[in-house]
Amino acid sequence: MTVADGADVPLSSLRPLRKVGDGGQGEVSTLEGLPGLLYKSYREPHRVAGDALSRLVSVRLALTPTERFRLDASAAWPLCRVVDAGRVTGFLMHEAPASMRWSAGDGTERLTELAFLLRPAKPAWQGVLQPTPAERYALVSALVELVDGLHAAGLVVGDVSQANVLWTVRPEPAVYLLDCDGIRLSGSAPVLAQADTPDWNDPLAPAGTVTVDSDRYKAALALGRILAQDPYVAPGRPLTPLPGVLDDDRKDAAVRALFAQAAGAYGTRPGLGQWRVALAGRQQIKLTAAKPRTRPELDPSALEGPRTRGSIRLRD
Repeated sequence: MTVADGADVPLSSLRPLRKVGDGGQGEVSTLEGLPGLLYKSYREPHRVAGDALSRLVSVRLALTPTERFRLDASAAWPLCRVVDAGRVTGFLMHEAPASMRWSAGDGTERLTELAFLLRPAKPAWQGVLQPTPAERYALVSALVELVDGLHAAGLVVGDVSQANVLWTVRPEPAVYLLDCDGIRLSGSAPVLAQADTPDWNDPLAPAGTVTVDSDRYKAALALGRILAQDPYVAPGRPLTPLPGVLDDDRKDAAVRALFAQAAGAYGTRPGLGQWRVALAGRQQIKLTAAKPRTRPELDPSALEGPRTRGSIRLRD
């Protein structure tokens, strides 16, 4: 079986093996004979908006091969729907990269969630390779690039939290997004009712409502919490990045200013492109719209009455 064309897959053709994830909306299982693929099955299929899931599958198929490879390397994107008797029961997706998993002391394999970046390392986390300040900075930059790319494609992420962003520093710093069925095209309905993670919600948004602006707020939460190694800091409170993460005063000042700005009203929160500029240490220049030039008033009398024509002397 192949999922390359995005066609629906009948549930009867799948043989789930082992449950590897369990959340509020469904379970995730490995599949017999399909290494590297996972099946997310919904607890309440009757609540699933099948058309919205089809649109997400189509987003990936519309990409160039290079863009598709890049998306697969950074997100557990829906590859195809799984159906049973005409009803959507879930979807297939790629496994997270092996570099974003770690072995716990009891021998179990776990995902390297964002939560492990937000607190000082504990003895029980010995299997998690902690980043250097430079690698922590690179992880922040990678998250900016990922969310900015999704926004540029006309998508709204919805739920950004410590549980659905993975990371690694080997072989190089990288991030990976889970729960991509929560993403939707801007202005379109989601696959399921929007879930909000406690302490990661936009305080200005009604429950269950997400927009690009709420994405910007939640991205600022994630970026600030990674930079400060603080799971509770939020826009509107002072941000104190870890020593060495921001290596010059210009970056530090720009990042603190954007973090504070993210607490503002809709339409004033910084976009991910502004975060990219700030992290690069480049000065931001606020542009104002150019004013149209005032047309000169013509004196109609100058165009009336007799006109004297001169002559032009041509060279011999």
